[in-house]
Amino acid sequence: MNFLFVGLGGAVGAIGRYAISLIPVKSEFPVLTLMTNVLGAVLIGFVVGVASSRDDISQNTVLFLKTGVCGGFTTFSTFSLEAYNLLEEKHYFLGGSYMALSVLCCVVGVIFGKKLAQYVVG
Repeated sequence: MNFLFVGLGGAVGAIGRYAISLIPVKSEFPVLTLMTNVLGAVLIGFVVGVASSRDDISQNTVLFLKTGVCGGFTTFSTFSLEAYNLLEEKHYFLGGSYMALSVLCCVVGVIFGKKLAQYVVG
């Protein structure tokens, strides 16, 4: 049964990721992937924050949201490919900036999401 919750959540996350990829942005910098990963970091922080402060959230809901939705939504493989492509094309500043911003913003996103959950849930 756990596989079903993870799979359904993954489908929801993948659809969300695809929808964001359709936003028309013209830039060498992979802004949409960065945005997707930061949003996913905030979401996973929020889910973990809420789940750790409430006893009435089922393990299936956490699996659906954290492993499924967040796992299907965020794009580490795409991030890795885009970073590699920027470096291969000798866009060292863009590539380095992208990698640093991705890591920094996503860690801050998790912190923000957990704090937001504490504020919302109490």
